[in-house]
Amino acid sequence: MPHSPEDKKRILTRVRRIRGQAEALERALEAGEPCLAILQQIAAVRGAANGLMGEMVEIHLKDELVSGETTSAERAERMAEIGQLLRAYLK
Repeated sequence: MPHSPEDKKRILTRVRRIRGQAEALERALEAGEPCLAILQQIAAVRGAANGLMGEMVEIHLKDELVSGETTSAERAERMAEIGQLLRAYLK
């Protein structure tokens, strides 16, 4: 979780934007919008989710590896964890 109030606010703003996009996608499906419009909305949701992931990874790395008080071994362990997470996300 983001530790600074500014980071938390930015992440919540992104999540709320994604929620709005998902709700718009639901409305488009219910209204029987053309496939192209629905596909564009799906692409927007995916792009927003990717942006959220990128920002959270950046915050996590900053909080855990840059400004956190960790040993070299702890940083190596955390890097391995984030590497595993990114590989799973990119599948």
